Amino acid sequence: MNPTLILIIILGYFGALLIISHFTSRGANNTTFFTGNKQSPWYVVAFGMVGASLSGVTFISVPGWVGTSAFSYMQMVMGYLLGYVVVATVLLPLYYRLQLTSIYAYLGQRFGPTSLKTGASFFLLSRIIGSAFRLYLVAIVFELVFQRMDIHVPFVITVLLTIGLIWLYTARGGIKTIVWTDTLQTLFMLLAVGITVYLIAGEMNLNASALIQTVRESDYSQWWYFDDWNSPRHFVKQFFAGAFITIVMTGLDQDMMQKNLTCRNIGEAQTNMFTFSAVLVVVNLLFLSLGALLYLFAHAQQIAIPEQTDYLYPIIALDGHLGQGVAVLFVLGLIASAYSSADSALTALTTSFSVDILRIEHKDQTAQERIRKQVHVGMSLVLVAVILIFKAINNDSVIQSLFTVAGYTYGPLLGLYFFGLFIKRNLRDSQVPFIAIAAPLLSYLLSSQSAKWFNGFEFGFFILVVNGALTVLGLWFISTPRHTNHD
Repeated sequence: MNPTLILIIILGYFGALLIISHFTSRGANNTTFFTGNKQSPWYVVAFGMVGASLSGVTFISVPGWVGTSAFSYMQMVMGYLLGYVVVATVLLPLYYRLQLTSIYAYLGQRFGPTSLKTGASFFLLSRIIGSAFRLYLVAIVFELVFQRMDIHVPFVITVLLTIGLIWLYTARGGIKTIVWTDTLQTLFMLLAVGITVYLIAGEMNLNASALIQTVRESDYSQWWYFDDWNSPRHFVKQFFAGAFITIVMTGLDQDMMQKNLTCRNIGEAQTNMFTFSAVLVVVNLLFLSLGALLYLFAHAQQIAIPEQTDYLYPIIALDGHLGQGVAVLFVLGLIASAYSSADSALTALTTSFSVDILRIEHKDQTAQERIRKQVHVGMSLVLVAVILIFKAINNDSVIQSLFTVAGYTYGPLLGLYFFGLFIKRNLRDSQVPFIAIAAPLLSYLLSSQSAKWFNGFEFGFFILVVNGALTVLGLWFISTPRHTNHD
């Protein structure tokens, strides 16, 4: 690619984000930053959430994943639908009824302050790791872009620029700005994927019907897996893992729920959730179809499949195999997919740490503004540090690492909310952190030894459900009858 062209593209894109930030952050205060003044149109939230849910991980890793897992990921996506129903009908009404800014305030009201801080801490850990994984992936692809242009940029500078730009356009408007910038970023991401599919089809002389038939008849299109119960790809495991992953990574995640809580009322928030979930199924199918086409195109053009399949889409896009237009779209789509999740994550991290850990609502307005700004900078630096750590140690596919980590860190949240909603007992609040730490450790032991202990059986992503169940069991042992006061 022409270095001048790519620089113009990046500057133009961020210029657009800064313009949106300027108009949406007028008169902004802490309420604007945290809740968007509850004035977001539901359809804008729904469209923007598509990009936030997919992120740079989906943009690159899911197409690359097709080579080893075919379309098995769609089994999880179908499970997502069940999860979104639970979020829309059980969790959203709870959050709106309690008028929450941070969803973890529910744990404080139900069990006590230690439970609140435990839930918030696990979210902070989960989201820092998840966001850092996503931004790490984008940073290494940017590194690949710079290498293609014979430009040497130290990795740490790439990371600092990536995080610094997010901080710049979210610092004032927070979630109100993000609702609108995510809309733009989702549009660019979907345009990049759709046009790439169209151009690959053109290179392979396929019309629309032939394109669908080619993908369907390829070795990559297998969707359902029922034959091997021991396999982590078995339908039952992936479907229910998908449902519970949605419940915890959307319904119990401050990042995703903060957008929903900016809608005007519960009815609009639920409409947003149902619309978004239906669109997400179609979009994931599009990404998997892109993956199949990338592999078919690579074989037809005798392009070597990289050992780390996350690089397949970048290599085909940036090496000119589909023309400079696709390279431009890929860069735009990559930036959009990364920033659509990372910007909201940074805002959610700032919100949760400020509200749940520092309890800034008990301070005067001036102090609240000052603390929120300090936390926003601090969380930005934490993300930079974690990304640099990943650069030194990561060897696995990013999407697998992301879900593996989520399976352990979101399990205690799943258990705490399940216990609070469906079990009419109180907890010894001060003992909750011990259960929340023990359950993931025991889950890891079970997962690592399951093939040996259970005749080849592997939990896969279903370990999240096991983790949550172990948390509920542990909480039962430290619970008391509902009429007893917790400590």
